[in-house]
Amino acid sequence: MASIRIPKRVLVIDDETHVREIIQTCLEAFAGWRVSSAESAKVGLVMVNADPPDAIVLDVTMPEMSGLDFLQALRTNPETQSIPVVLLTARADLIEPDRLRRLAVSGGITKPFDATTLHQQIAQMLGWELL
Repeated sequence: MASIRIPKRVLVIDDETHVREIIQTCLEAFAGWRVSSAESAKVGLVMVNADPPDAIVLDVTMPEMSGLDFLQALRTNPETQSIPVVLLTARADLIEPDRLRRLAVSGGITKPFDATTLHQQIAQMLGWELL
């Protein structure tokens, strides 16, 4: 009897609509993951608390609440603190290995990113197998 694989659920948080759409399309089409998105860190925090995903792809630079502020709020809540996070940023200094370790995130991807390999990068950082 073959086992049924339940698709991973990923929340993408980015204030740029086209970036969210590209990421969602790529992760759904290439990896088969179920992807939801939030246009701000505040909305993302509400979504995470209501229905925690398997992982979060998080933009760092956003208005109102930054990705780093979101990360701090995520880590202080026992219900959400263990959700793995992959940072998405135009700032290469934020994805240096020591910085990623201090932030306790699974990895970081610089913008602009390669949409055709994004799912592979994220899966590798999270330790997920692709179907």
